[in-house]
Amino acid sequence: QVQLVESGGGLVQHGGSLRLSCAIPGNRFSIKDMGWHRQATGNEREVVATITRDGATKYADSVKGRFTISRDNEEWITLQMNNLESEGSAVYYCNTRYGAGCLLSSWGQGTQVTVSS
Repeated sequence: QVQLVESGGGLVQHGGSLRLSCAIPGNRFSIKDMGWHRQATGNEREVVATITRDGATKYADSVKGRFTISRDNEEWITLQMNNLESEGSAVYYCNTRYGAGCLLSSWGQGTQVTVSS
């Protein structure tokens, strides 16, 4: 089982910026991709941004141009969130898919992001 350690998050004013980080300390598995998902109260969890081991990125339409996902190394990613809107208030979860052949998935514990108006 891959363990994910998240950091960042907190309270930010509308239009402000935050950075989230996610690491996999002591990883022994082959990572296929990592990413961030979020879940606002009363909503389903949705994908925000993902990055593959080759560096290919994907973003939700709602965050394109404002959020940037990057990878410092194979087991450390950051999500830079700029111009945050009220819709950005949610619990953000780091996710990774890993393994060879049949992929497995692991989730972080989640970090709260609150955008004040």
